[in-house]
This record gives sequence, structure tokens and C-alpha cells, in this order.
Amino acid sequence: MTKNKVVRLARRPHGAVKREDFAISVEEMLEPGDGEFRVKTEYVSLDPAMRGWMNEGKSYIPPVAIGEVMRAITVGTVEASRHPNYAEGDIVVGLLGTQEYAISNGAGITKADITLAPMPSWLGGLGMPGLTAYFGLIKISQPREGETVVVSAASGAVGQIVGQIAHLKGCRAVGIAGGPEKCRFITQELGFDAAVDYKAGNLYGDLKAACPNGIDVNFESVGGDIMDTVLAQMNPFGRIALCGLISSYNATELPPGPKNMRAILAMRLRMQGFIVFDFIKDYPEALTALSNWYRDGKLQFREDVRTGGLDAFPDMLGLLYTGGNFGKLVLKI
Repeated sequence: MTKNKVVRLARRPHGAVKREDFAISVEEMLEPGDGEFRVKTEYVSLDPAMRGWMNEGKSYIPPVAIGEVMRAITVGTVEASRHPNYAEGDIVVGLLGTQEYAISNGAGITKADITLAPMPSWLGGLGMPGLTAYFGLIKISQPREGETVVVSAASGAVGQIVGQIAHLKGCRAVGIAGGPEKCRFITQELGFDAAVDYKAGNLYGDLKAACPNGIDVNFESVGGDIMDTVLAQMNPFGRIALCGLISSYNATELPPGPKNMRAILAMRLRMQGFIVFDFIKDYPEALTALSNWYRDGKLQFREDVRTGGLDAFPDMLGLLYTGGNFGKLVLKI
């Protein structure tokens, strides 16, 4: 009889995630009940938010409990169904956890059209990262034609989409990325107008040269010194969409706040944190726009697909916090 391999949270990480923070077990296969279906996982999305999900404390979503299946968005194939709206062979995306097989009643599930894009893209540009990029830029930042939009982590799952949408909206898109290869990728392949290598040792000066007219919109996913540098170059009434603070996710004590808070006052900036789930009612709008741009060849995605199955999950997750991935990080099961 087929078994189900499962990754469970064994303990709360201290600092960087370690293999010992997880327990990988082989368990009995569950059968779907009335109104349920079973999904065979094909790919697991590895996202920076996972580190926060493992911490205790107040947040936008309850933490993963010790012993619970590690929370993850996955894409897979419906293998058995007792649900009227899902048939065997359907491709579905949802928060189904880090496991080879999952049971669902359809809540929070989206069907994926793999004739439009392959499965990994439904965890990237046509999934949560794409939606996050769309809402953070269009709904929060509200860019206007001719403005300069600076994107941190620009070669990552969200950042690469933000820059392309900014360009489509007639803005000047400037990306901050780590290393010459990633900088070449966002300018030569994604169409960013300029790239700044934060590893080159002259972040302030290079950013100033790339943004001679200042910065109107900052899509921020990193925080720390990068965010401080951007704040110092924001134009009056600029907008900051705060998507993440990945530079501090593995910190063992609370890092100091931004040094340039005065810029928010002096430049009358608007900064808003947001989570993609804030815009659930607008998912159809965003997915339609993203799908149309992709179909028309105006939007492209890069996925970093890793192999090794669930046994590789703990090691692959750590790549997110060291810059070891290039594009949307996905684990093939």
C-alpha cells in the first residue's frame, strides 16, 4: 500500500533553519471522505515567509505547531476524488503542506491551467509571488507613468515580477540584486532599466547613479542596510510597499530599526506593510492580468527548481536566506 512521506516541524528554529528543526516520517495514506479529494504533490513552494511561520508570537497567521505538517503552498494532481467540483487529473494549487499526498475539501484551492504555463509557474509568477507583486505595486504603491520604482531582491520570486509590471506601467524600473549574474538577468532578460549590485561595495553611490531623479516607489522585501539606503534617496510623497524583511528573518535578537526614519517625516513618505491574503477578493483581477501579460509575452518568470524530494526540504529552505537561489525556489517531489 502506498505510504505518505511527511515533513513535520520538530522544534522552533533558533537562528538559521537546520535539518534538526524538522522530522521526516512515512505515514499511512489517508482516503478522501465525502466532499474531499486527495492530491499527489508534484512541487512544493519554498518561501521566505516559512521562517516566520515557524516562530511563536503574534503575526498575521498562527504559527505552525510543533508536530504539525510544515505549512507550504504546493501544486499537484488530484488522484482520487469524492468532491463534485474536482475530478481525477485536475491540477490544483493550495496550502496543502509539505507532504507527498494531501486531503482537501476544496477550501483555498485554485485550479491551474498547465496549457498556459507549467506547474512550477503556478507557484511563482502565476501564484502567490505574482499576486504579491501585483497587489504591492498596483494597489499599495499606485505607480504613475514616468516615476522611478526601486525593487529590492529584484531577481527573486516577487521582485522579478514587480519590475516587469512597473515597466509595463511606464515607470523606470531599477532593481537591487546580489552579484553580476543576477544584475544582468534583470536588465537583459526582464527589461529592468538599471540594476544595482548590493555586493559591489558602493550601494549608496551606485543607487544614486541609477536613480538620478530620486526614487518615487520602493518595493521592499529585504530591510536592513538596503532599506536605509533607499530611504535616504526617496522623493517627497514617495510610497513604500513593505513586503518582507528577509535580512532579519534568521536574527536571534531583534535588530535595530531603520536609521533613516527621519526621511519618512521629511519627505512625507507613505509606508505600508501588506500580506497577499489582504487582497483575497481581488485575486481574480490579479490572476487575469498576470495571465494575459504572460500569454502575450510581456511577462516572464524564472523558477529555480531543485530535486531531491522531501528529504531535501530542510537544506533547500535554507537557500532562501543566503541568496543561494536564483528566481522562484521550488522543490520537485
